[in-house]
Formats: sequence, structure tokens, C-alpha cells
Amino acid sequence: MQIVIVGKERGRASELDQALSDFGLDWNARWLEDAATLLDNGATAVEAIDVVVCEMQAGDRRGTEVLAALRERHPEAVRILLLDDGQDADALRSMASAHRLLRQPLDAGELIEAVESVVELRELLDNPVLKEAVGRIESLPPPPKLYLDLTQLLRDPETSSAEVAELLSQDPVLAAKMLRLCNSAYFSAGRVVTDIRAAVTRLGLQNTQQLVLATEAFGTPAEVDGIDREAMQARALRTSRLAAQILGGSSAELAATAGLLAEVGRLLPGMRSTLPDGTEQNPEGPHFAEAGAYLLGLWGLPMPIVEAVANHHQPGRMRMSGFWVAGAVHVAAALVADTPVDEAYLRSVGQIDKLPKWRLLGAQLSEAA
Repeated sequence: MQIVIVGKERGRASELDQALSDFGLDWNARWLEDAATLLDNGATAVEAIDVVVCEMQAGDRRGTEVLAALRERHPEAVRILLLDDGQDADALRSMASAHRLLRQPLDAGELIEAVESVVELRELLDNPVLKEAVGRIESLPPPPKLYLDLTQLLRDPETSSAEVAELLSQDPVLAAKMLRLCNSAYFSAGRVVTDIRAAVTRLGLQNTQQLVLATEAFGTPAEVDGIDREAMQARALRTSRLAAQILGGSSAELAATAGLLAEVGRLLPGMRSTLPDGTEQNPEGPHFAEAGAYLLGLWGLPMPIVEAVANHHQPGRMRMSGFWVAGAVHVAAALVADTPVDEAYLRSVGQIDKLPKWRLLGAQLSEAA
């Protein structure tokens, strides 16, 4: 694993080296004070990069400019931006160039955790064409920042609806979209909700978390021909709820999130996708399911979600035997979209007898929408 770190963090090299030794990781970290070696000396100045970490100001260049240039020269590299407190606004304006954000000063443990997730992602989706195709997309959807902040907040069981509402109110556009969804027929209980705190109370914390993720994921700036975002988001919400009901138990939330994001790869330009008329769009490109899964892995979402999104259209390819998140998402997505369920797969995992019940659940959700 080749890691390049650009900026004034060289003083932390010994801390990172010690942490790598403690964890038994044979990674090579190269430290550069500015971006000249990467950008001014040609594309081959650094032959191979798996991960590049860059400060917001790297010498005389902006970190986002450095990462954008590296997108062209090393599209396979995972790009991480380091931020000081108060730099969120600057970062969000240029997040198309970065896959992940970390806090500054650089914490060795946080960097190792981020890079290990990349290693696991590449073991799951070991496809050079896919990595380069996703890496070259200029309008790459940014990580769902409020969703990740909300997830962190909800780790405290004492978190209140008021605290959640205060966090969501930091983004007026997202808050407006949340209120629109809350008042839709799918979630409405008849009374119009006009403030975000009341919306959180009506929806509950888990539904709120899912809606924030849906709003951020499907509100990306990328334009892809033939995509009806509102219809896609409506399918995603139904798939999310149905997948959670199908799986149930402690894994229901994983299934809900994976179901919500099953089609997110359709928002990436150049991916292979079957259109409503049955024709294939971009038949030479990577499949949208794997592309979406790779994007989610770059965002740092849990690997069970990534694996489920990658395989929801072909659950038999799962590395793990049995019926879990990918199986539930496959059934839910097929029922919501009215496409064939893989009955051979369900027989192989001993779940075929439950399909009539799941069809009924799907029909009830469609009626409620």
C-alpha cells in the first residue's frame, strides 16, 4: 500500500510509522511538503499511489486543486482531504475532488482506519477498470456529510430530537427537502409539518437518518441522461423500508441503508445500466451496482452495505453463504421495481417459502405510498 501525504504534517511521520509497526502493516508512507513533486515534475514523478492525503493548503496550491489534478494522473488513487476546524464550507464547495475527509492534525489511527477500509473495498471489488472509471468522474457525488455527522451523534443513546433538528438545520436546503419528504403521502399522517424538529419527532430518529442519507445521495450535482431522480428516490425509500422488514432483527438497519442506496450507481455517468425499454446504456462501462458500491466504500460506509449494493442484482455472487443483507435488498429491490426475483438463489439459501409473504409486504407498502 503506497500512501503519499502532502503538507506540513511531516512531523507526524514517526507517529504514523510507529502505529504501522504496532499494527503489523507493511505500508509505505511518503511525505511531501508541497505538491510540486506530484504535479510539476510530470505524471510519473510518483509511479504508484494507492492513497493520497492532502492538506487544504499544500504549499502554494489549494489541496482541492491538487486532488483534482491527481484525479486525471492517478484516477485509481483514493483521495483524502485534511481539514482544520472551520474549513467545512471551503471543502464542501470542492468535494468533487475528494473521496474522504479527515481532521487535521493528522491522527495515525484515523488514517489507518480509513486506509484499511480501502484495502477491504479493493479486495471485494478488485476491478481496475471500475476503479479508474469511478476515479475519473469529475462530478463525483460528495460524501453525505450530514448523514455521517448524524450517525456520529446518534451513537449517544441520550441524543434528543432537538439535537438532531439543530444539526439538520445547519443545511437549509436539506432541511427543506426533508420537510417535503416528511409531508409526502409516504410519510404523512395527515397533519402538515412545517418545522424540522416536528419532522424529526414524527419520523423518529431512524427514519430521519435514512431520509437524510436519501436526500444527500440523490441530490448530487452529476447529470446523467435518462435518470428521473424523484422516481428513483421514491423507489429507494420503498426498497429501504421493505428490506428492513424482510430481514428484521439487529441487521434491519443495515438492510434499510443498503436498500436505500442500491441504485445510487445509476447517478454516475458512463456506467452500464438497463433502461426501462430493456436496452443497455453504456454496455462497455462497469455495472452501476458495482460502481455505486465502490463509491459507498470510498465514502466509508460499512462493508456489509457496500457488499450488498454491489451484489443486490446478483445475490448468488455473495462471498458469504446464507441469506443476509444482500438477499433482503435483492428481494426488496425486485419487488419494488417489479422485476424478477432470483428464486433459484432463494431456494439455495432456504428462503423460497417466505417469498409470498414478502410479496404481500411489498404490495402493502406500494398501496401506502
